[in-house]
Amino acid sequence: MTSLSDREFRAFQELIHAEAGIWLGPSKKALLLARLSRRLKELELSSFDDYFREVRRDPRERVQMLDYVSTNETRFFREPRQFDFLKEELLPRWSAAAAVGLRPRRVRAWSAGCSTGEEPYSLAMVLLSHFPPEAGWEVEITATDLSTRVLDRARAGLFSLKGAEDIPPPLLRRFMLRGTGGREGSMKAGPALRSVVRFARLNLHEDVYPPGGFDLILCRNVLIYFDAAGKARVLSRLGERLAAGGHLLLGHAESLGRTEGWLSARPNIYTRSLPARSLPV
Repeated sequence: MTSLSDREFRAFQELIHAEAGIWLGPSKKALLLARLSRRLKELELSSFDDYFREVRRDPRERVQMLDYVSTNETRFFREPRQFDFLKEELLPRWSAAAAVGLRPRRVRAWSAGCSTGEEPYSLAMVLLSHFPPEAGWEVEITATDLSTRVLDRARAGLFSLKGAEDIPPPLLRRFMLRGTGGREGSMKAGPALRSVVRFARLNLHEDVYPPGGFDLILCRNVLIYFDAAGKARVLSRLGERLAAGGHLLLGHAESLGRTEGWLSARPNIYTRSLPARSLPV
């Protein structure tokens, strides 16, 4: 394996932070070495200095580099207590409000850091179960990630059948298709799910975010990769995208820290304490 000097590590550390806001501390040197070594081999480059010059020269290779650096751990119905809160408290509350005309029959959600798609498809199952289109409801889920590689897998909607263990059986039967023949041992997100989820590449460190008005934003196990300033900036911008009364769901290992303007609804579930600033669509 090609060696990575401290000087080369610092160069990549600063570049990755500038490009994506991800801060790789000194303990991540071995991780960076392992992940980028595969890319050097694919490009037949002999040193990290050569690869750094290639990354600086070619914007497309910077996207590839971030693909290799990204961590994409996920599974269906991860953070089950948050899904319990949605099913038992929040969604029935929205349904009751819509029944008396206090909110439209429309739910918009954003899965920020959607990885290979298990999270937005899980959310789609729950939302469609509570808000069926045949009852006049419209469900719309935006799913974004930094990595083009995992987004391609998410769009395909094809998963190992092992993931079925994490999906409640009634939802599994209703929304997932079991593979047969050459697809045996796999399952695919059914047409109802695929019709409400839209995937796109998005870098939370950059200025272009989706238009606001989201009822739910799931940004779980993403903020842990930002430094304090980057985390505060992303939280502020996520808050701006929440609709009045909207909820932000973080990962179990994350917190808002000293960030102001939020109220805790449940552990790792937050609402804005001040009205969300309106944004142009």
